[in-house]
Amino acid sequence: MTAGLVRTDLSLARRILSELRPWRLHVAGVFAISLLATPLALLTPLSLKIVIDNVLGPHPLPGFIGVLVPEALEGSKNGLLVFTAIFFFAVAALSQIQDLAATVLKTYTGEQLLLSVRSKLFERAQRLSLTYHDKTGTADSAYRIQEDAKAFQYIAVQTLVSLVTAVATLVAMIYVTARINLQLALVSMAVAPLLLLAARHFRIRLRRQARQVKRLESGALSVVQEVLTGLRVVKAFAQEDRERGRFHGRARQGTGARMRLAVAQGAYAVLVGSLIGLGGALVLYIGVRLVQRGAITLGDLILVMGYLAQLYQPLKTMAKQAGTLQTHLASAERVFALLDEPLEAPERPGARPLRRAGGAVEFRGVSFAYEPDRPVVHDVSFAVEPGVTVGIAGVTGAGKSTLMGLLTRFYDPVAGQILLDGVDLRDFRLADLRQQFGIVLQDPVLFSTSIGENIAYGRPGARGEEIEAAARAANVYDFIAGLPEGYETEVGERGARLSGGERQRISLARAFLKDAPILILDEPTSSVDTRTEAEIIDAMQRLMADRTSFMIAHRLSTLEICDARLEVEGGRVVTTADPRNGGTVVTAAAQGQPDFRG
Repeated sequence: MTAGLVRTDLSLARRILSELRPWRLHVAGVFAISLLATPLALLTPLSLKIVIDNVLGPHPLPGFIGVLVPEALEGSKNGLLVFTAIFFFAVAALSQIQDLAATVLKTYTGEQLLLSVRSKLFERAQRLSLTYHDKTGTADSAYRIQEDAKAFQYIAVQTLVSLVTAVATLVAMIYVTARINLQLALVSMAVAPLLLLAARHFRIRLRRQARQVKRLESGALSVVQEVLTGLRVVKAFAQEDRERGRFHGRARQGTGARMRLAVAQGAYAVLVGSLIGLGGALVLYIGVRLVQRGAITLGDLILVMGYLAQLYQPLKTMAKQAGTLQTHLASAERVFALLDEPLEAPERPGARPLRRAGGAVEFRGVSFAYEPDRPVVHDVSFAVEPGVTVGIAGVTGAGKSTLMGLLTRFYDPVAGQILLDGVDLRDFRLADLRQQFGIVLQDPVLFSTSIGENIAYGRPGARGEEIEAAARAANVYDFIAGLPEGYETEVGERGARLSGGERQRISLARAFLKDAPILILDEPTSSVDTRTEAEIIDAMQRLMADRTSFMIAHRLSTLEICDARLEVEGGRVVTTADPRNGGTVVTAAAQGQPDFRG
């Protein structure tokens, strides 16, 4: 298991470094500035040694310190004291300046890196299949974008830099301590192998518990998102206490997991601190014995103990970072898992561009399943000529919306082909293909911005007069004109400040403005009153003129304006009807592929 984890960590490290590559100069700058802390740390205890041995004591300046002191001051106790005080202040000031520079560059690099990773995750999450989001929940992706992405910031500018700086400081401290007394240096490092064994033992446990924490935190967030999105239903059924209990249960599980992780990290810290304390006690004991024998001066011992405190600080840092690193690596695993999810509809190499489709649509033996054991569309075939309006009827769950999801390449069929103007949909560039459809849903989706921006969502650069013309065509112009802020009126989250009919007509205006050659109208009048339905149908008839249109409805009366009709049952087209031929019903199984000619 340990060998497998090592291989996983190496693979994970390579991927993390690949994410850092665009920011390598910034990270290198952080390293360079952070490494300046090492010589400053080495200089800090020197002032105390000079005061004890050379100002208060009779010892001459050692050669490596004499280089720093001007010759004129070497014979003057007062001059040497003044120099030592100035030297102490200069080192302290330079340490603060170095720390400030490191903090600013770390913050800039970390924020830029975090923005880059979050952008990649957001882009990927948008392009993943609806099936993936239905299965995992959108809150899980939101948590990975908002929280797990921070791992790269921590690893790059905190954990990694701290570890490298700690190693450099450790090596320098060992060298200087060895120059003073080799025996003390060897004793001080005797605990290092024990620290490595402790890190190896705790790594697996900490990573496993960190993964569990992330999973449970994501689950608690999903409850929050679910409840706030459906708050009207929660209030209507007076279920606030129930939902609070559900959230409390999920959050309590997360609290328990975080406590277990904290205990494990605390136990690791206690073990590290105890080992370091043992090393310090041994150095102190042996050092005092050496002073008593005259092998080293008291100043040397003070200097060694000062260095020892700084020698063990990198060891503490390395041990602590090794623990927190497991949490960051668990987050990095979740980030890469999302980035590695297959796209909803992979684009074929050399995909064809598409400016504007003619509108001829054909299904040839199309079958589809969300999961291998759950087929929802079975061997569907039909053909539609440009400009024909096709009504699609059937009970809930019959597969009507799935057929339209296949047409827009929200999903790809597991068998058969869907052709647009005689070309397989998978041969077109996906972005170009999606531009060919105007979609109006049963529950219209509006964004938390102005009415004008919502209408122009499909054409962000549309002029004001074009937006007004679309509003007139959708029978929503008078309503907007009567608002104090007109097209600048904010609609609220998901259009909550508007009625269902108003939202639907704004959605129709959006479809008018997009001017796509193919329309998909999914139950556009199911949740409005009779008067609003008449206005929407009037607008839809104008919208459908000279366009290939598909209208989904439960009520057959709604489909009377259609040129032809498909009835779907259990994922199959069971009957077709053509009102232009006296409403004759043709059985698809008996007649073969239905062919609606314009």
